Amino acid sequence: MEALQPDLPPTFATTRDALHRVAEELVAPARKPDNEIALTQTPGGFGTPPFEHDGSTFQVRVDGAELLVARDGEERRIPLTDLAAAGRELGEALFPEGVPEDDSPLNVEPEAAEALAAFYAFGDAALRRLRESLPAAAEASEINLWPEHFDIAFEAGSEAGGRRANYGASPGDEHHPEPYLYVGPWTAEVEGELWNGAGFNGAELGYAEIAYASDQAAAADDFFRSRLEALEAS
Repeated sequence: MEALQPDLPPTFATTRDALHRVAEELVAPARKPDNEIALTQTPGGFGTPPFEHDGSTFQVRVDGAELLVARDGEERRIPLTDLAAAGRELGEALFPEGVPEDDSPLNVEPEAAEALAAFYAFGDAALRRLRESLPAAAEASEINLWPEHFDIAFEAGSEAGGRRANYGASPGDEHHPEPYLYVGPWTAEVEGELWNGAGFNGAELGYAEIAYASDQAAAADDFFRSRLEALEAS
């Protein structure tokens, strides 16, 4: 896994927001069955897991600034110029309620899309290391990329004991212009220097703190582990 670059491209936020729309309005709706919306980190970005539809195995994913659709192992690339054009290229069969009609430019910039993909890969790897270290009693969920919030996350910990929390990697939101890692307790009211969440009850580790760390993976692991241990001790 490549290291995160210290400086994000100036077009990161606009590209992230455009790809967020792609996730919500193209990729998640294409997945079948229709009530399955969870996505996953994939090479070059994010996408559906393989799914069965109309007698074939599909996967729809974003790779950099392109949409890639695989059907029975045969791949086709689609430029992400606008939602309507990309939807038509994907095929109406994957959109029983109709393809998106918005033909305004998405303005997905390749370098920024690559930076987003790199963060997702980094975050996914850190979450998998954490999840694999947990005992069965933690009842950890699967790791998913959720199109609504556009973050990668799983949940773990005792709900009855008030220690269950979301552990995740977000590419940014209205409170955070840059990506960050986070721990969000479900019910525990946490306070103190470990719990610095902006706009939510929990903890966060900002992109710059990760990218400028001498050991980026260790910085992520220490962040998640210290908050997990604090919750368990509460």
